[in-house]
Amino acid sequence: MSSQAAFDRDFVLAELITARDADEMAAALQNMLGSPVAVLDAGAGRFGGADLALVEGAARAPLTLELEPVGFLACACAPEQLAAAARAMRWGLLSRARLRMVSDLHMEAIRADYAKLQQQNAALKASETRYRELSEALDAKVQEQIAIIDDRQRQLYQAERLASIGQLAAGVAHEINNPLGFIGSNLSSAERYVADFAKLRSAVSSEAWQALDLDFVLEDFAELLSHSRAGIDRITRIVKDLKAFSSIDQPDEQIVDLNAQLESLLSVIKGQKPAGVTIDADFAALPPLLCLPGHLNQAFLNIVHNALQAVGESGVINVHTRATAERITVRIADNGPGIPDDVIPRVFDPFFTTREVGSGTGLGLTVARDIILAHGGSVSVRNPIEGGTTVTIELPL
Repeated sequence: MSSQAAFDRDFVLAELITARDADEMAAALQNMLGSPVAVLDAGAGRFGGADLALVEGAARAPLTLELEPVGFLACACAPEQLAAAARAMRWGLLSRARLRMVSDLHMEAIRADYAKLQQQNAALKASETRYRELSEALDAKVQEQIAIIDDRQRQLYQAERLASIGQLAAGVAHEINNPLGFIGSNLSSAERYVADFAKLRSAVSSEAWQALDLDFVLEDFAELLSHSRAGIDRITRIVKDLKAFSSIDQPDEQIVDLNAQLESLLSVIKGQKPAGVTIDADFAALPPLLCLPGHLNQAFLNIVHNALQAVGESGVINVHTRATAERITVRIADNGPGIPDDVIPRVFDPFFTTREVGSGTGLGLTVARDIILAHGGSVSVRNPIEGGTTVTIELPL
């Protein structure tokens, strides 16, 4: 209710006095007027005082407030006396009306202040909710940035580690190539010497030749040189595969045949696997891939190394490649015992390992995942129904 409405509105008798108040007033007026007095409302119905039967047909005097009667007094007495009593009672009603208006104004002000406080409280709650949401969003963003920084630091560490491995491999390859060169040259000379020595058979007596069993010596020496030549060729291939695997001569992004990279990797680990382990390669034709070959080789090596540990002394590891118009898929599967379902979500966590203390750092799959993610790819691990574990790597073209 507005302030103007509080002043302008008309009161009814029940808003100014109670029925008990009317009874007390009627009793006092009866003592003054000497006859029963009834207090009537604006509709002439009994509000308090004497029963209507006692004042039936008696004189009535209006109880006027702001020019309008809010009730009446009824009494079997002189009209002048009743009118005087009504005027006296009017002053009391007028005081009550003013008190009621002041009370209404006061309550209106309290309600307005309360409504304003409610609005302010609602605004404060909304602001608090907004700040809490901002704080939670900021905290989530901070945690996300911390995770990104941790990943970047781990990737930087891995890149530096790979660079160090590449430098070490380059040094080892260089040091091996030098003695391989002169050993190969010496073997060629030895093979010529054996051929020249065989020509002496006609110049040496048969008895001396047979006594020294020089036919066996020439045959065995030639065989020894052949075996040595095969060993040199094998070492040469190993060094070549090591250089290709580490991408020593390709420090930047290169367009490569991923199948060739995987073949080099399998050649490198062929001598490391147990004799009872078989590695099957199922390669399909692949389009060229722009990548960091050394980094991807490290990722594949970590995954194959995990498969070797899973199968133990005997088992089968299958390396499978396929391609679509959008991506290259590499699957590395083993027939080992598999990974428990509750462990699979954690296999890429840094330092997580199910092996005994000292048998691994728990970073192999983490590093592999980081390298694959850095190439825009994805990696997943699952236990197929037929058993074992399958790691699937997808790389975008």
